[in-house]
Amino acid sequence: MITRRTLLATAPAMLASNQALATDAGDQASFNAYLATVRAEARRAGISAITIDGALSGLHINQRAIDLDRHQPESTLTWAQYRARIVSDQRIGKGRTHYAQNRALLARVTQRYGVPAGVIMGIWALESDYGAASGDFKIIQCLATLAWEGRRRAFFQSELIDALKVLERGDVSAANMIGSYAGAMGQTQFMPDSVLKYAVDFEGNGKRDLWHSLPDIFASTANYLMKEGWLAGVPWGQAVRLPAGFNPKMADHSIRKPAAEWRAMGVPVPSLPDGVTVGVALPGKPDEEAFLVYYPNYKALRSYNPPDKYCLSVGLLGDAITA
Repeated sequence: MITRRTLLATAPAMLASNQALATDAGDQASFNAYLATVRAEARRAGISAITIDGALSGLHINQRAIDLDRHQPESTLTWAQYRARIVSDQRIGKGRTHYAQNRALLARVTQRYGVPAGVIMGIWALESDYGAASGDFKIIQCLATLAWEGRRRAFFQSELIDALKVLERGDVSAANMIGSYAGAMGQTQFMPDSVLKYAVDFEGNGKRDLWHSLPDIFASTANYLMKEGWLAGVPWGQAVRLPAGFNPKMADHSIRKPAAEWRAMGVPVPSLPDGVTVGVALPGKPDEEAFLVYYPNYKALRSYNPPDKYCLSVGLLGDAITA
C-alpha cells in the first residue's frame, strides 16, 4: 500500500482538477503505443477483451497525476503538530458518532477477523475521513499514466494489470473505479493488488464494494490486518512513561523484546500473551510521548502504512473513539 494516503483525509482541496489532461500529440501517441503493450500483457493474464477494451479505450494522459507523483510533499510536521491535527477532538467526535451507528456491524467483523473496532475506525478516519474524502481520480487512467511516465513503471504497470483483474471480477465498473491519483481506492484506500488479496464480500451480495458498502469496507480492512498477522486479543500498543536515562536508540523497529526483558530495564510493560514481543516508539523528541508497541500487531499496522505517526494515530484515534 502507498504511504501518502493520509493526504486524502487532511487535504481534500488537493483533489481539484483531478482529470487535467495532457494535450501534447507526441506524448499521446507514445501513451497509445504503451497501452498496446498493456493490452497484450492483460490478455496473457487471462483478462477478457471486453474488460480490456472497456477500460483502456479512449484513455488520455492525466498530467495532474504525474505532477502529484513527481512532487510529493514530505511532511515537516512534528509529532506534536501531527497529533494535534490528526487525533483531534473534532475527528474523535465524528468517529464516535459513526461508531455508535455501526457498533453492531463492527462487533461482527471483530468476531470474524479478530481485529478490534477501534483499529478499523482509526484507519477509516485517516484514510478517508470516514468516507468523506476517498478521492475522485479515475484509477485506470491514473495507473496507466504513471506506468507510461516510467519513473516507477514496474510498480504501476503491475497495479494496472491488477486493477483490470478487479474489473474482470465484476466488483466495480471502470467508470466507478475512483480513488487517489496513485491508484488507492475505496474508503480505506486499497491498492488494486490489495483488493485482489484482501477484499471480501461481507455483505453477501456477490460484490466486494470498497466504495459504498460499510460491511465490505470494514471486513476487508480487518481481513487485511488478520492476514498480515494480527493477533486477536492483543492491542496495538499503549502510551508509556519511560524510566530516567532510557536510551532513545532502543526505540527502533528492529528491537523487539519479551515483556520481561523490558521490565528488567525499568520499562513498565503489562502482562501479555505468549509470543507477543514489545517495541518502543518515540515519534517526537526523546523527552516527549513514548509508546509501547506490540508485535505482531504493530507490524500488521505498518504493513498497511509504515510511518509511526500514522500507526500511532490509528491506535490513539481508535482507543478514543471506542472508549
